[in-house]
Amino acid sequence: MSAPADPAGAYARLRPDSARLLDRIARLAEVGAIDGGGVCRLALTDEDKAGRDLVVGWMRALGLGVSVDAIGNIVGLRPGRSAGPAVMTGSHIDTVRTGGRYDGNLGVLAGLEVVETLNEAGIETERPLAVAAFTNEEGARFAPDMMGSLVYVGGLDLDAALATEGIDGACVGAELARIGYRGTAPVGAPEVHAFVELHVEQGPVLEREGVTLGAVESVQGISWTEFALRGVSNHAGTTPMALRSDAGYVAAETAAFVRRLARELGGDQVGTVGLIELGPNLVNVIANSARFTVDLRNTDEARLQEAERRLHAFVDDLAAAERVEVTRRTLARFEPVPFDPQVIARIEATAARLGHTIRRMPSGAGHDAQMLARVCPAAMIFVPSVGGISHNVREFTAKGDIAAGAETLLHVLLELAG
Repeated sequence: MSAPADPAGAYARLRPDSARLLDRIARLAEVGAIDGGGVCRLALTDEDKAGRDLVVGWMRALGLGVSVDAIGNIVGLRPGRSAGPAVMTGSHIDTVRTGGRYDGNLGVLAGLEVVETLNEAGIETERPLAVAAFTNEEGARFAPDMMGSLVYVGGLDLDAALATEGIDGACVGAELARIGYRGTAPVGAPEVHAFVELHVEQGPVLEREGVTLGAVESVQGISWTEFALRGVSNHAGTTPMALRSDAGYVAAETAAFVRRLARELGGDQVGTVGLIELGPNLVNVIANSARFTVDLRNTDEARLQEAERRLHAFVDDLAAAERVEVTRRTLARFEPVPFDPQVIARIEATAARLGHTIRRMPSGAGHDAQMLARVCPAAMIFVPSVGGISHNVREFTAKGDIAAGAETLLHVLLELAG
């Protein structure tokens, strides 16, 4: 490939093919499709394998050198004029059980569209470009979330990750081997020049304010805790309220407390009880066991720690009063992550130059970019989610917004890659 005769003019006119990008999004959404237009492609399932195979096929068709590392991360590399650390983009293709077609997938497939656009224009970058699809970002089957990118940057021990047991009893290492994606590329010390991730907002702010793009400044801190309670089963009609050891009561009171806690702390604090299981789960029997999860998030680490402290104290005190045993374990814990100011400014300036409205904002969800920020300058570009809906089959982003996001990503990557 040779550089165009008028690189400045050629670069300014360069546009991704949004129809081609949307076609790839639709084709990937057929893998694990569920009613309502959504997708169920849990990490390391047969559906995930099929999705990976499709993406790897596209990477190879575009001339990328494909590598798979020991935790199953897929990286497609487009060489530059010079060797050295690559400018990387990407995201993930695993979904939650009732997921949409844009979350994660947009970031990976927009990266492929950038590559194809450059190939067609005959543009060779100075630095290599890489497109990554990271393993188990969602954490819906295996905890923690963002597992692949965390192992990739050395933040989680590989052997510990491979030994992780999922909600269905399956093991990460065995499942990677079963689907053929337990690769040999090393993890833990990547050389990456910069990382930019395009993603749907998964929230209502951009749509509500009529802004096309978000320049993401930071990612909220995340605290996932699983509580296990042990009480005493007894007859629902003959056991006086004062003599009960009701695990279900403690779980229900905690769920209500989490909502009150988030309101009291205010600001960016959010709290969710997303899973509750009771045993023996019968209408006329007091629950002798309960398992539930609490998801706390905040952009401020001190406030997040305060929320954790108050939650744990509430559960301990209530369980003691109800004569219920309680144990807890941390499923995931990440501090808030600030992104690189220079990359954020570059995203902002590029979007404005291309004629797109943009605002700075935090991310309420966790993303692979926050892990890459440990080893290189990183930031994110958000596009609007209609109705603020995500992790839902009705997740949708308009074609024009996808085009604006992909265009901005293309030009930011071009600048970073020289």
